[in-house]
Amino acid sequence: MPTLSKQSVERYLRSRFGPEATLLSCKVIGKASSKGEQKRYGYGTPVKLTFRLGRRLQSAVLETMKSGPFGHEHMADRAQAMLWDYDSYGRLQRHVKALDVGAFDDKQGLFSVAEAREFFVLNEWAEGTSYHLDLERLTKGQSLRVLDRARAIAMARYLAKIHATKRRDADLYKRRLRELIGHGECIMGLTDSYPKQCGFITEDLLHTVEEACNRWRWRLRSKASRLSQVHGDFHPYNVLFRAGTDFSVLDRSRGEWGEPADDVTAMTINYLLGSLIQWGKLKGPFESLFRLFWDTYIEASGDKGVTETAAPFFAFRGLVVASPVWYPNLSMDVRRSLFRFIENVLDVPRFEPERVNDYCE
Repeated sequence: MPTLSKQSVERYLRSRFGPEATLLSCKVIGKASSKGEQKRYGYGTPVKLTFRLGRRLQSAVLETMKSGPFGHEHMADRAQAMLWDYDSYGRLQRHVKALDVGAFDDKQGLFSVAEAREFFVLNEWAEGTSYHLDLERLTKGQSLRVLDRARAIAMARYLAKIHATKRRDADLYKRRLRELIGHGECIMGLTDSYPKQCGFITEDLLHTVEEACNRWRWRLRSKASRLSQVHGDFHPYNVLFRAGTDFSVLDRSRGEWGEPADDVTAMTINYLLGSLIQWGKLKGPFESLFRLFWDTYIEASGDKGVTETAAPFFAFRGLVVASPVWYPNLSMDVRRSLFRFIENVLDVPRFEPERVNDYCE
């Protein structure tokens, strides 16, 4: 929790409640009174503020949240919880009211964000063309260029470079695996978004995929030493190329840290998709790029273990590209091949890049 000074708290109270606000006391609420005899773990340290507003004496509790393993690792997690508290407390009968929601600046000053209704981020503009246009050109039958190979190598080496930054945090690695299964943008969110039946894709099939992915979660959760800096959504639409192999990336997602296989599978599933659309199997320029990307990444990173962690991440990305919501114009044959790929990759102990067509059968 940031250090609270009388001056900064009083300055905040006056900005929120008016210039007559005067802070009288600022005291940490004791653990015994707030948690009882048995409960020892808490999400934060509440502080009781007593202040005067003109002739009226008022008390309030300033609550913060500390970083921790229960989905609170990131500042954005903790901000989300505080915003939800402020928005919801007043709607429940007999619940104490939330008077304000705010934040600390880098000088430990407090400021209110209570008037906010939605949040935004403003990003710089980057020139370039989306990498998916390169892949669309290949799906139209054009030949593989030297530049296509150079760009695949550049992206694979980029991933190897960012993944070289590691973090020791077993709880965070387990959280990222847990989110792979249960996050609304990941596996369960995707399976819930499928129609009740879409040809051969039934609820039973989706249930089977979910269960297999959760078995993989339990298989991988001891591999916390793999926790690395990641992009988190490294697909062709999030890569902008300029001349040659110069590129920028957009829209990293779901946290700074994760499993490297997430990024590698996010890109390479698109080579498989393009080839299935064009030829019904992995072949030609897409096979060359698929193998080149994996070979380059493993050589540059030295991470041969990535093939032992790829399966549930390929399942996630496979569910995206096979989805009638995200890709409504795919043929049923392409969707069937993608689901065969998902099921077979989940059923083997290690992904082998040279066996992709076997997995699709």
